[in-house]
Amino acid sequence: MKATIYDVAREAGVSIATVSKVINSKGKISEERRREIFAIMERLQYQPSVIASALTGKHTYTLGLLIPDIANPFFGEVARAVEDRGHQLGYSVIICSTDNKDERIEQYLSVLKQKRVDGIMIGTGMGNADTLRELRGAMPVVAIGRELPAVPVHAVVADDRQGGRSAAEHLLLLGHRRMAVLSEGMAVSSSRDRLHGFRQKLEEEGVPLPERHVRPCKHRIEHAKREAAVMLEGSDRPTAIFCCNDLLAVGALQAAKEAGIKVPGELSVVSFDNTVLASVTDPPLTSVAQPMERIGAAAVDLLLEQFGQGAAPARRRVTLRTELVVRASTALAPHNE
Repeated sequence: MKATIYDVAREAGVSIATVSKVINSKGKISEERRREIFAIMERLQYQPSVIASALTGKHTYTLGLLIPDIANPFFGEVARAVEDRGHQLGYSVIICSTDNKDERIEQYLSVLKQKRVDGIMIGTGMGNADTLRELRGAMPVVAIGRELPAVPVHAVVADDRQGGRSAAEHLLLLGHRRMAVLSEGMAVSSSRDRLHGFRQKLEEEGVPLPERHVRPCKHRIEHAKREAAVMLEGSDRPTAIFCCNDLLAVGALQAAKEAGIKVPGELSVVSFDNTVLASVTDPPLTSVAQPMERIGAAAVDLLLEQFGQGAAPARRRVTLRTELVVRASTALAPHNE
């Protein structure tokens, strides 16, 4: 027989009203007590009536997550962290992979609204500001892994500029002076900030970064491989490439291999994210690590904080530190540098 709210209350030694407040994220109940009651609900396999909650305008205990590509290990790991934190707090998560296509974003947003999700986390680009404004007016929204500057929404991001500086500092210490960057383009705030931090550090040290050596490319290994191959042609080719995510770095490694250029003997490669890809490439990648688990958990917490606040609160930006993880894809600059 299915467990009821009465069973949960009896097991927890509290009133039905207290269980209801925990379910609806209301009342002055300690976080420890909330976790205990959620644990009892999970053990008894008690599920609040989502349909009844939706019809009465209450929580449905579902959250939406829009990401560009579930096949990208960074977004896969963040999505897992979002799911884990949501489950811990009694919420289910609907994950939508948009491929950064506006029509797919609009389609998924329509589905999530129909499902009456309690809030949405957005890790993908949003080209339509009007759509985002309408969404923000309807429910809590959190940007995850990037800013959405068109509309003031909460955001959880890594310190991308500092991460870019760390990559530059590492390569400068190794003696590199001819460097290049593979980025996702200036429309993506995280990629833009990583390039800014990298370029700023080079400028402070008087090291040029020619525009021909800054190549924007799509978020795909094959695109990064093609752009890296162009940069590696000619006598003035770079001795080091900073890639704004691990996928782009894999493309750079493939381009170097096909060109007969040894990594790290003739070319050093630094990436960003430090996903599982970074440790399984040949050679393993030096990468700026993002705290993916903390990003996902913080996004859920920031979303749930907005419940019951009525008018849209002032925008908050949670910035988490990055850390450079040195592996075998970087080495001293070649002697002829």
